[in-house]
This record gives sequence, C-alpha cells and structure tokens, in this order.
Amino acid sequence: MTGAIGFLGPKGTFTKIAVDSMFNGDVKKSYKTIPECIDAVVNKEVKYAVLPLENAIEGTVNITLDYLIDSNDVKIVSEVIVPIRQHLMVHADNVDQWSNVETIYSHSHAIAQCHSYLRQNFSGVDTQSMTSTGAAAEYISQNPDKNIAAIANHLAAKEYGLSIVQKDIHDFDNNHTRFVVLHKQDAFLTSNKLEEKGHKTTVTVSLPSDRPGALHQVLSAFAWRNLNLSKIESRPMKTGLGNYYFLIDIEQKMDDVLIPNAIAEMESLGCKVEVLGSYPYYLHSGNGVTLAV
Repeated sequence: MTGAIGFLGPKGTFTKIAVDSMFNGDVKKSYKTIPECIDAVVNKEVKYAVLPLENAIEGTVNITLDYLIDSNDVKIVSEVIVPIRQHLMVHADNVDQWSNVETIYSHSHAIAQCHSYLRQNFSGVDTQSMTSTGAAAEYISQNPDKNIAAIANHLAAKEYGLSIVQKDIHDFDNNHTRFVVLHKQDAFLTSNKLEEKGHKTTVTVSLPSDRPGALHQVLSAFAWRNLNLSKIESRPMKTGLGNYYFLIDIEQKMDDVLIPNAIAEMESLGCKVEVLGSYPYYLHSGNGVTLAV
C-alpha cells in the first residue's frame, strides 16, 4: 500500500481543501469519479481517500454513500466539515471587464447555490456546467482571450492564477459540506492541524420485512440508552420498491457497552446492522480569500 492520498479532483476543488486540512506533505492523487477514488483505497493504490458525503443545501452525496456501503473493505476514519464559500473569478487579463462577462462556468451545484446572485447581477448571461468548480477555474485559466468567469473557491483561484472579483456570492451563509476520510482499516485518524469537535459512529440498519413498528423499535434502542442521533436518512436498497435501509449518525465514539448493546438489540429484532466507522470530526475555518478589485 502506498502512502498517497486519493481525492475527488481536479485540483482547486472543495475536496482538495478538505485534503489539505487533514494531511501535510503527503502525495495527493486526484481521481475523476467517486467510484474510482473508493476503488483506489480498496485496491491499495492509495492509503486514504477523501470524498464528499453530505452538503447542507443539496443533501447526501448518494453515490459516495452507495459505494461505501457496497464496498465492505473501507471504513470512515475521520471527517472534516468545510464551509462552502463561492467566489466569482476571472483571468487576470480580464479583471477590468469582469462585469461584462459573456459566460459563467462552474459545477451545477455551485451555480444553483449562487442562483440569487446570478439572477440579480448577470440576468441573461449564459451559465455552463462543468464536472467540478476546479475544472471550471482551470478552463478560465486556459482561455485568457475570452471574457468568461468561473464560480469556485479561493484555492482554485490560487491554483490556476485567477483573480477573485466578487467574494461570497453564495445564497446561504450556513452552507457546509461533510468530507469523509476512508481507509482499509477502522482505526480512526486524528488531525494535528484542526481542532477536534467531537466523535461520531455511523451505522446502516436494514429492517426486517413486514414487521409493524420496526423503525420505532430501532429508534428506541438508541433513545433509552441516551444515545443522541444527529442524522437518520432512508436510502433504497436497490432490491425492489419499498425496500430501504437507514443511515444513522450517533454522536458518540464506539464504546464497549452502549453502542454494541444497541446493535445487539436491533439484530435481535431481525435487523441487519453495519458499522461504517467510528471517527473524530473537525471543522475547517474557511479562511483565505483576497479580492482582486
């Protein structure tokens, strides 16, 4: 196994911000898709992988969750929460004419997150979706002869030599994305760069079929043990209509009694329980923006 860190690329994405906040001088390798990144961990091409799991506005990144569940070979070993700050940036040659850009490029989610700003300031200007905010910034850097702009983060501006002409153009100030660190083993990963905010244990629970009150019984297994749940979400099992499993985040690290006994109680009810990881989580400050104008 190499010591490289895999992440959903290219450079200049929010995932890269999460990677840099967790790892120091390690070799960092970008992948074009989430499945490729998870497979890289499974096949020992990289030691860790960093992927988005949930956005406060867009919700769960379903492809990350589905592939994580399908692959029993990787566990969540850490998490970093990154504020999503979107900025408008142009090539340095076009700073003086940025308000007259002809096209704005970004990931579809980023464009949606800046809908109000774009409607008020660039009504009628064409927007084009790219595979990532980093890819949009890279495209702007490669076409200085075109008066075009990208919506991306401060790292993308720095990586591709672009000038930020309008900062924080997103519609919601409380937008954050959870990025998880995946590893072949379940020993949690700590950070010496960020302040630890707490611990989580993430499990999936599939209910027995045709059992009235099964979900209530599952939640009771946590409730009477005073185990706080910060997230519960249903996802289709892909085995037919009406078949679901539940993703549950417990605000506590795995212990020797409470969580194992809750799992044992659910299994006695006929549920199938999988532990996706027990890990610390961190909050990134989101700083590092400088206006060009």
